[in-house]
Amino acid sequence: MIKSMTGFGRYESVLNGRKFTVEMKAVNHRYLDVNIKMPKALNFFESAIRSELKNHISRGKVDVYVSYEDTAQQTNVVRYNRDIAAEYVQYMRQMAEEFGLEDNIRMSTLAKLPEVFVLEENGQDKEELWKELLRAVEGAAAMFVESRIAEGERLREDLFEKLDGMLGLVDRVEERYPQVVTEYRRKLEERTRELLGGAAVDENRLLAEVVLFADKACVDEEVVRLRSHLEATRKTLMEGGSVGRKLDFIAQEMNREANTILSKANDLALSDYAIDLKTEIEKVREQIQNIE
Repeated sequence: MIKSMTGFGRYESVLNGRKFTVEMKAVNHRYLDVNIKMPKALNFFESAIRSELKNHISRGKVDVYVSYEDTAQQTNVVRYNRDIAAEYVQYMRQMAEEFGLEDNIRMSTLAKLPEVFVLEENGQDKEELWKELLRAVEGAAAMFVESRIAEGERLREDLFEKLDGMLGLVDRVEERYPQVVTEYRRKLEERTRELLGGAAVDENRLLAEVVLFADKACVDEEVVRLRSHLEATRKTLMEGGSVGRKLDFIAQEMNREANTILSKANDLALSDYAIDLKTEIEKVREQIQNIE
């Protein structure tokens, strides 16, 4: 199977009053580029999320959105620091004694002093949080991959159709080439007879000119290589996997052969076939850009 580089996945994990929602979407990219947006409280897990996604994705620009809700417990709690309060009381009484002041310490006054009461985050088990977050990441990644596979199958079927059409054009090129040589000989012979005023034509000289033309215009090697590239593309699509880069390279080689045929073409029909080939190859390359 092959995978498209475009895809979407979403998964919600609710456990122990905690709710993680992970969404993923991707577009084409030469390499793997992951962008993660999530609450600051979960930033500690960013590296682990990236490592997990590499198990599912090879290429593409992937945007990941993580949301987190905790209804099981308060995220912040008030802590009473008794030791700090005791030190305040001790020093206040010392001040009252040293300066002859009234010892009128009130609880309301003491409570307002720094660090007596502090607001702290309620500690959470990071290992437990990661297990729950990982469950959501794996679920979203699984749906994401499924969507890529479904789109990849559609791409493969479309590419198979395009390959069949290109093979037909290669057949036409192969069939047309001998006709081009034959027509060149006929036209050369006619022009030669006109120039000689009906005198006998030197068949050996004529044959030498035709052979020279046939050698320069010969597209046999290009046709053989094109057939080989088309078969390699089909085989690669059947094998599947992360084959986008390989297919792109083969498409470049096919385009090179089509350019050579066009440069050799000394015939309108042959030129048209080569142009049509280049057009179809470009369509194939555009589709290949969508394959992981």
